[in-house]
Amino acid sequence: MADNDQSLICSFCSKGRKDVTKLIVGASKVCICNECIKMCDEIMTTDSKKENTAKIKTGQKEALNPVKIKEFLDAYVIGQDSAKTVMSVAVANHYKRITTAPKDFELEKSNVLILGASGSGKTLLARTIAQYLDVPFAMSDATALTEAGYVGDDVENVITKLYQNANGDQHMTERGIVFIDEIDKICRKSEGQSITRDVSGEGVQQGLLKIVEGTTCRVPPAGGRKHPDQQLVNIDTKDILFIVGGAFTDLERQMRSRKTGGIGFGADVHNDENKNYLAETKPEDLIKFGLIPEFVGRFSMVTHVNPLSELQLIKVLTEPRNSLIKQYQYLFSLDSIELDIDKSARLAIAKKAKELGTNARGLRNILDNLLLPYQFDASEMCKKGVIKLTITEDCVDNGVDPVLHFKDTTEMKIKKVKN
Repeated sequence: MADNDQSLICSFCSKGRKDVTKLIVGASKVCICNECIKMCDEIMTTDSKKENTAKIKTGQKEALNPVKIKEFLDAYVIGQDSAKTVMSVAVANHYKRITTAPKDFELEKSNVLILGASGSGKTLLARTIAQYLDVPFAMSDATALTEAGYVGDDVENVITKLYQNANGDQHMTERGIVFIDEIDKICRKSEGQSITRDVSGEGVQQGLLKIVEGTTCRVPPAGGRKHPDQQLVNIDTKDILFIVGGAFTDLERQMRSRKTGGIGFGADVHNDENKNYLAETKPEDLIKFGLIPEFVGRFSMVTHVNPLSELQLIKVLTEPRNSLIKQYQYLFSLDSIELDIDKSARLAIAKKAKELGTNARGLRNILDNLLLPYQFDASEMCKKGVIKLTITEDCVDNGVDPVLHFKDTTEMKIKKVKN
């Protein structure tokens, strides 16, 4: 309702027409200003976000069933049954601790340490767990972290990332999941106490330890670095689940040597190259490797992922709900082209990733390089009547052009886009 009466004021904050951008007048000249409308919207949005945390509330016990969690992981992660079982139990226990904590004693957090080669699914496991629970997720590389006050990312930056990914919702942030990769790269240089400041190794472990145990982090609401006059948000980390991972290549090598008797005379000639010795890791092995005892003690659940076999890599290409081939097929379908990567090509891609030692992480790179020229020219191919693109083993191994299928059922080779 329009009303030019300059004496009108907002019925909620009592600000006059001159003090606000807009003043809306209702029946009986009850008014509300634009600032109060914005505040009401923020209140409603916050309440809605809290309602969206229902999966981790006491009424959603089914969601915190480890069997249900593992079933969800099975749809996205190939293999790694041992790690999925450990993760499912750890996550279920953690959120049960938050929602149904007993009054007469305290349940400790079930933080998780995952050991295993890059590209074997550590990050995917953590991200998929967060997706299942619909909680904020943030990841960081341990090698980029330094102690507070030194050049590099302050360890508290991982909480800042989580807060940003929670869209500034403090309540959701305090129930989120943080994944820190490359944790094996911040092991201290020796077992003894260092006499020099190790700002990117033991010092980072000490800094992370405080956050993992539970402390109050003061994070800038808009991200970036803290400033003296900046209003900061207090985030309590005691209910944040921390998952850390690392390849621990040197540790695996040491354990293999110890178990098989090393090399040379007296060595065990029956050494199983396919065995994952990280599966036998004990806390004392991690401490000897360079993780401080207090840090190891905060990760009660230790598990491992295995390097993926060729068969498992083929499954990664095709079976998960968001498999790589499904993604590329969808992208080509937007230009009305069917993408067919035949069985021989899938095996060749898996073999190449296995040879490179990149596991599942290398599959996307191989497919990107293989399909990029035809993605670039997809619109033109569609105009020329191409309805299907077939990738064969020769395309992967020898760089042979894929087979094009036209509306009139004829086939021909396509020339690659020149660099």
